Amino acid sequence: MTKVLVTGGAGYIGSHACKALKAAGFTPVTFDNFVTGWRDAVKFGPCEEGDLTDRARLDAVFATHAPVAVMHFAALSQVGESMQVPGKYWHNNVTGSLTLIEAAVAAGCMNFVFSSTCATYGEQDNVVLDEDSVQMPINSYGSSKRAIEEILRDFEASDGLRHVIFRYFNVAGADPEGEIGEHHRPETHLIPVMLDAIDGKRPALTVFGTDYDTPDGTCIRDYVHVCDLVDAHVLGLRRLLDGKGSRVFNLGTGTGFSVREVIEQSNAVTNRAVPYEEGPRRPGDCTRLVSGSTRAEAELGWTPTRSTLPVMIADAWRWHQTGHYDK
Repeated sequence: MTKVLVTGGAGYIGSHACKALKAAGFTPVTFDNFVTGWRDAVKFGPCEEGDLTDRARLDAVFATHAPVAVMHFAALSQVGESMQVPGKYWHNNVTGSLTLIEAAVAAGCMNFVFSSTCATYGEQDNVVLDEDSVQMPINSYGSSKRAIEEILRDFEASDGLRHVIFRYFNVAGADPEGEIGEHHRPETHLIPVMLDAIDGKRPALTVFGTDYDTPDGTCIRDYVHVCDLVDAHVLGLRRLLDGKGSRVFNLGTGTGFSVREVIEQSNAVTNRAVPYEEGPRRPGDCTRLVSGSTRAEAELGWTPTRSTLPVMIADAWRWHQTGHYDK
């Protein structure tokens, strides 16, 4: 079967991508250092342990598996931490990605699907964010992802490395079959933190900032179900394998929800109240991030089917109750 190297394949999005790739007829080869990934999440193909900054290890993996493409998810992604220790993000995300790209080109693997982020757009309130919007990241996480996008463009110009870049918004939900799900160390994402609070695994959810210029004072985000997200990645991979050119796609629903709205929906879905407290804003957080793009639908045929708050929270709640890797 056709192999695809999936960096970060033991992580939240990467493991869901591996399941989607297997269902689509590919063999996903997970490459992960297991600093934040979970060994129990590697269920859908071979696993190779290693670090992206280790060129010799990458060369060996490419030689062993001869993948037709790379799907690159591995990255540090905590916005707050990126503001406190930016060097950690530039080294891990940018140096690691550069090493991976150089190894892929050297091995003749010239199809590259990259997991980027809407954080590259920065703070642009009341602006419809599409793929042509100005990129002005306000945190080191977003800056590191923008830098990797530039590296990919340079390697296309120099070596013909074709790529698809996905800038996505807030990812949520879990595999509806309960095989894999979201579980970070530490957990910082709103919905799993909220479910931890409901379950008594933490005292309360902290709402960071209630004085934003939004209807209820809390941040607004565009949420997309992880299964819809990885479906787009498979479509992007097929685009490259069909010989089409490089392209950037936003992945979002075009609808934003505030933190308070997510809490209210969780109360309804779980039939349990979310204990929460109000705290100050976090450095690097934007007021509103919502996609205004339909390019993925028009050019890839991507149609999200599970990206509604009730479905995303229900899938996450089901996983939260039954599927943690550290049980």
